[in-house]
Amino acid sequence: MPVSIYLHIPFCVQKCRYCDFNSVAVAPFSLEEYTDLLIKEMSLRSAMLDAPVTATTLYLGGGTPSLLAPELVARLVEAAVRRFHLTADAEVTLEANPGTVTAATLGGYRSAGVNRLSLGVQSLDDRFLAILGRVHTAAEARQAVALARRAGFDNLGIDLIHSLPGQTLGQWQNTLREAVALGPEHVSAYGLSIEEGTPFAASLVRGELELPDEEESVRMIETSRDTLAVAGFEPYEIANFARPGWRSRHNQVYWRRGSYLGFGAGAHSFLAGGWGVRWHNPPELTAYRDTIVAGFPAELDRAALTEEEARSEFMFLGLRLLEGVSDVAFCAAFGLGLAEAWPTEIDAQIAAGLLERDGDRLRLTRQGLLLANRVFAAFV
Repeated sequence: MPVSIYLHIPFCVQKCRYCDFNSVAVAPFSLEEYTDLLIKEMSLRSAMLDAPVTATTLYLGGGTPSLLAPELVARLVEAAVRRFHLTADAEVTLEANPGTVTAATLGGYRSAGVNRLSLGVQSLDDRFLAILGRVHTAAEARQAVALARRAGFDNLGIDLIHSLPGQTLGQWQNTLREAVALGPEHVSAYGLSIEEGTPFAASLVRGELELPDEEESVRMIETSRDTLAVAGFEPYEIANFARPGWRSRHNQVYWRRGSYLGFGAGAHSFLAGGWGVRWHNPPELTAYRDTIVAGFPAELDRAALTEEEARSEFMFLGLRLLEGVSDVAFCAAFGLGLAEAWPTEIDAQIAAGLLERDGDRLRLTRQGLLLANRVFAAFV
C-alpha cells in the first residue's frame, strides 16, 4: 500500500503572533532526543501494520524543522527508508524558516536526501514580518532562496500570507511580484486567519488590529490568482500554485484522501482501508515522550469513519482541488453518483453560482473559490 510520511518538528525560535500550530519556543528536551523518539515511534508503528507499505513522499513540517542539524534529518530519512521503504524517487520536503538556514545546513539537508524545500517567507516587507513576529527579514528570505539554489535545490516553494494588519492591495501586489522574481517552482498564498488563543486574537479583541475588510481581502485573492497565472503558475488548489510539473505531491495525498502516517507530538494519521481510519498523537511533548519511551504507539482518538463521513470528506477535500470531484471516481468509491448522494445540495450550489459542472467533474467556480468554506459546509 502506498503511504506518505509526515514528521512533526514542534520547535521554534519563537512563536509567531498568528500561529496556533502545535509548536513551542522552549523545548523540554533536546532535538537529538526528539529525533530518537521519532525513530522509535516509526519502528513501533511499522511493527503494527497489517501489511508492508511503500512511502512515496516524506514531509518534515512544524514548527521549524530547519532547526534540526542535517545529520538528524539524515537519520530520519534513513529511518523512513528502513521502516516504510521510502522510494528512491520519493518527494522529500523540509519546511524551513529563512532565518535559520545557512549555506552549510542547506547543503547538508540536500546531502541527507531532502529534495524539496518549503520556505516560510510569509512576506517580503520587513514591516509585516515584524507585525507577524517572524524571526527573519526580507533580505534573509531572498538570501535563503539564493543559498538553496547553490545547495542544489531545484524544487523550491515559498509560503506567503495576505490580508495582514494594515496591508493594502498595492503592498500585496508588490510582495507577489517580488516572490515571482525569486523564481520558485511553487507558491502558497494564504489569507491570514485569526485563531483563538493566539496573540493576534487577543489584539483583535482589544481593538489593536486593523485588518483589511472583506472586499479588500477578496481583491487580494483574485490578484494572487491573476498575478501568478501570468507568471506561469498553475492554480491547482485554493491557495496553491505551481509551475507545470512541480505540484506538491505530498499535499495532494491529503486532498485525495490517500493514506498517510504522522509521527511526532500532535501529528495526525489516516489509513484509507474501508471507509478510512484516523487517529492523532498527544500534542503535549512530555506526554508524547512518555508514551514512546514506554514502548506504546502515541495514538489518541482512533476512529473508523462511516460511509457518510467518508463521502463528505471525499467531496469537500476534492473540491479544494481546482480540477474538482469526478463523478466517475465518486461512484467507483461509493456505488452512487454525486447527484444521488446530494440531490438538492449540488443544485443549490450551482444555482448560487458557486459550483459548476465540467464533463463528469463538479468544481468550484471563480466565485466559489472565494466562498469555499460556505460550499464545503453544504456537504458536511
